[in-house]
Amino acid sequence: MAKTKIEYTVGRTGEMGMDARPAQGPIAPVELEEPAFDADSMLINVGPQHPATHGVLRLLLELDGETVTRCTPHIGYLHSSFEKLGEYRDWNQIVPLTDRMDYLAPLIYNCAYVMAVEKLGGIEVTERCKVVRVICMELDRIFGHLLWLGTWAIDVGAFTPFLYAFQQREKIYQLHESYTGARITTSATRVGGMLADLPEGWAEGVREFVNGLQKTLDEVDALLTTNGIHVGRTQNVGVIGAEDAINSGFTGPNLRASGVPYDVRKDNPYYDYETYDFEVPIGEYGDCYDRYLVRMEEMRQSSRILHQALDRLPGGPINVDDPRVILPSKTDCMNDMESMIHHFKLVMEGVKIPEGDCYFPVEGSKGELGMYIVSDGGSKPVRWRIRPPSFVNLSVISKLVEGGLLADVIMVNASLDIVLGEIDR
Repeated sequence: MAKTKIEYTVGRTGEMGMDARPAQGPIAPVELEEPAFDADSMLINVGPQHPATHGVLRLLLELDGETVTRCTPHIGYLHSSFEKLGEYRDWNQIVPLTDRMDYLAPLIYNCAYVMAVEKLGGIEVTERCKVVRVICMELDRIFGHLLWLGTWAIDVGAFTPFLYAFQQREKIYQLHESYTGARITTSATRVGGMLADLPEGWAEGVREFVNGLQKTLDEVDALLTTNGIHVGRTQNVGVIGAEDAINSGFTGPNLRASGVPYDVRKDNPYYDYETYDFEVPIGEYGDCYDRYLVRMEEMRQSSRILHQALDRLPGGPINVDDPRVILPSKTDCMNDMESMIHHFKLVMEGVKIPEGDCYFPVEGSKGELGMYIVSDGGSKPVRWRIRPPSFVNLSVISKLVEGGLLADVIMVNASLDIVLGEIDR
C-alpha cells in the first residue's frame, strides 16, 4: 500500500539444549564487563529514585563538568514476563495482562491484542464493536498524552499545566470506571467483542469531555508554547533527524516530530480509519520542542476522530453471534440446554484459535504497537510477542543526551514519553 502523504506540519515560532551442557562440572557463570569510564569523569545516577525518570529507569551518566559524555540506561524490573505468562493462559485470560503494559493507555493495548487474535481466528467483529474500539483507543490516546503533558510541565518546572492536565485526565478515569468498573486495569475487550455494551449516557459523557478538553489545551498552550523557560529548555535539545529516527526504530510522535509522516492509522489503516477526517501533525527539527508540539496537536486530532466516531456509532449487537467465541447470556443459560453446554465448554476449554501466526500493528499513544501471536489450534498461544514502542524509543536516549548538559537529560527523557510497564515486559 502506498504511503499517504500528509501535508500538515506543526510550526514553531542461538538456543542450547540440555544435552549441550558440559559432561562434568558446573556451568561457569557469565562475567559481565562493566563499561570502562574515564578516571577523570564524574559518575552519577539519575533514577530510579529521581522523580523525572517516571519509574524504575536508572540512567548511569558519565559527566565532564556539566556535559554528558556517556549514558548507560538500566531499565530495572517492573511488570516482568508478560510474554511468557501469556503462554499459560487462554486467549481471553491474557487481556488483563495487556492492561499492565501501558497502564497510562490500557484500552489501546486491550484492543490491539484481541484484534491480533481475531485476525488469526478469522473473526469479524460487528460494526458497533469497531466504532466502540475506535472511541476507546482515541480516548486513551488523549489519556496517555495528558499524563505526559502534566509530567512534562513538572519536569520543566511548571506546576499549573500539571493541574489542568490531570483535571481533564480524571474525567477519563471516570469514563473508564463507568464502563469497565476499573480506573486503570480496564480489561475491556474480549475475543469477538467487548466485556459489555456501553452503559447508558456513556457516549454523551465522552462527547462532553471532548468539548471541554479544547479549552484546557488552549490554556496549556498559552502557558507553555511561547514561555521563555520552556522554549530555552526544549528547543535544539535532543535533536534527531528523519533518517536517524527511522534507522533507530522510532515510531509515533517521536518519529513524526523528526518530519516523517508515518502513522499506522494512515499507512496501514484498520477499523475504517481511512474514512475518518483527521491529519497527522509532523515536526521539522526533531527536538524536544517539536515532540511537545506534535503531541499537543495529536490530542486535538484525536478529538476530531472522537466526534466523528460518536456521530457514526451504529446500533445493533456489540459482540459476534458465535457461541464458540462469545458466552451466551445468563437468561439463555438458565433456559436452554445447548446454551448451557456452550457456556460450560467456553469457560472450561476456552476459545479455540486456528493454527498459524499473525502480527497486527496499531498506532498506540507512544508509537507503533505490534502484537505477534502463534497458535497450534488450541486455547492458548504457543508464543506471544510484543513490539512495544517505548522499549524501542528508549534505546535511542544515549545518543540523544550525549554531548548535551545534565539538565537536558531530564527533558530528553520526558520528551520520549516512555512507560516502564511495557519496557521490562
